[in-house]
Amino acid sequence: MADFKDLYAYKKGFELSMEIFEITKKFPPEEKYALTDQIRRSSRSICANIAEAFRKRRYPNHFISKLTDSDAENSETQVWLEFAFNCKYINENTFNELTQKSIEIGKLLSAMIKNPNNYLDKIKIKMD
Repeated sequence: MADFKDLYAYKKGFELSMEIFEITKKFPPEEKYALTDQIRRSSRSICANIAEAFRKRRYPNHFISKLTDSDAENSETQVWLEFAFNCKYINENTFNELTQKSIEIGKLLSAMIKNPNNYLDKIKIKMD
């Protein structure tokens, strides 16, 4: 695996983030610095933390730590989706669809966390 962009969890996270970006363009202006900002940040952080984890894959504990950060951001995104739905900024179909995508990302992250050896950089670190 040459790049974090090759990871399926990254691809799915990026897709979710872009869908959220498009949907939030229609949120009310008064939400610009509140819900819109929060949900965009958390959904983007899913991917950012996956990228950081990939770069730290020489160190299993750091790799797993960044993946758990990504999973936490994914859960936060689900909370903001629930707020958006209850505030009637998105309909039930959109809420269910985006939530299902988020759940899928959570499962992918969980699999990576449980099986880090499949992703770790096998380069030996030479300590002088």
